[in-house]
Amino acid sequence: MQSDAKILNRRDLPEYITAIVVIIISLGLYAFIKLTGEVADGDTAGFDQQLLLMLRNPADLADPLGPEWLEVIVRDLTALGGAVALGLLTIAVCGYFWLQHRPRMALFVLLAMAGGSLFNSLLKTFFERPRPELVPHETAAIMSSFPSGHAMMSTVAFLTMGALLAHASSKTRIKLYILGWSLLLTLLVGMSRVYLGVHWPTDIIAGWIAGGVWALLSLLACRWFMSRTPAT
Repeated sequence: MQSDAKILNRRDLPEYITAIVVIIISLGLYAFIKLTGEVADGDTAGFDQQLLLMLRNPADLADPLGPEWLEVIVRDLTALGGAVALGLLTIAVCGYFWLQHRPRMALFVLLAMAGGSLFNSLLKTFFERPRPELVPHETAAIMSSFPSGHAMMSTVAFLTMGALLAHASSKTRIKLYILGWSLLLTLLVGMSRVYLGVHWPTDIIAGWIAGGVWALLSLLACRWFMSRTPAT
């Protein structure tokens, strides 16, 4: 049975991959800072408003485009990024790694999620962007709007856990399958928040960027830690 250290062994992840990840993190941080500046200056207002209005019936802004069953599906999708769903997923994945005799991996997943949640709360408190009032909300929403907690935390959860589960597999098609679903769920959760009118589109983009950066930082930290501690 593979140990935690072997899963993220340096030989399994060449150094040039680490360099690429660091570059992606740097670009993500730049994009996030650039986006926050444009949001603060009001440069994204036209984009945000236009996209929100495109998803509503022009004759009745309380009516999202599409049949009623689509609204039900979107509400179900947005729940996948909520605290309850992600909490249960975290427990399930931690339990999986624990049963696989990889307790350090389980602890890492727990810390990555807890840290991401704290980071998101700090960002929301700092920016304090109001929720959209341009269209009625189709679901309940609390706290401030920027960045989207659902978008950020679903990115952290699905990408972090998906990457670990995929890396634990030796078959390429399984890796692609897991990562594909991780990306798809991340996108669907984020888009559902705009459709329901509880977030500006730039809130979602910022959440995706911040969540992706946190997930990559967490994975790099995990690899560094595992490569320097003996397997148990």
